[in-house]
Amino acid sequence: MSRTSVAVIDYGMGNLHSAAKALEHVAPGVEVRVTHAAENILSADRVVFPGVGAIRDCMAEILRLGLDEVVREAARSKPLLGICVGMQSLMTRSEENGGVDCLNLFPGRVNFFGDNLVDTSGEKLKVPHMGWNQVHQERPHPLWQGIPDNARFYFVHSYYVTVDDDSLVTGRGEYGVPFVATLGRDNVFAAQFHPEKSQKSGLQLLRNFMHWDGTV
Repeated sequence: MSRTSVAVIDYGMGNLHSAAKALEHVAPGVEVRVTHAAENILSADRVVFPGVGAIRDCMAEILRLGLDEVVREAARSKPLLGICVGMQSLMTRSEENGGVDCLNLFPGRVNFFGDNLVDTSGEKLKVPHMGWNQVHQERPHPLWQGIPDNARFYFVHSYYVTVDDDSLVTGRGEYGVPFVATLGRDNVFAAQFHPEKSQKSGLQLLRNFMHWDGTV
């Protein structure tokens, strides 16, 4: 792979070290920029938009740093990968923290799993959903290359995404209720799970992202 650059957006709400290390591992020689500077993000070949924590705090920092417009511009112009709360931030609105408006790049909502979540046998499920879960690939996508259907990925979340347009869904999981595990449209792909913590399949997805030209 030729020398390329990827910007990992830093707004203080993600495990940026592990994400950056995973990108360096799958793409030796890549220039990884962990940054909140607009010029560094928009001049990179690819952009990773991570996030952990409460959506209210994430959106507050995104807006404070002016990263809302930077993310929108990146989403128009280059391969962009949203991870965990980074994915949720792309939706219209989240019901977390009493209701928070998000970036509205994808029409849909972020919902709480609930306090009385049960599996198919009626056993109570813990929230947050934490650990390994299968992801069913809803449709082909370049980021699924080399990853078997129903491969397991690592999740940590109390809220899940629903969308207005099912054609956006590239992968689904189930934890008491079906939930959107991955989304894709044009040059944007987003995952609820943490690929950097998902071992072989997660690293393959990051490797695919680093070779992806943004076309589907």
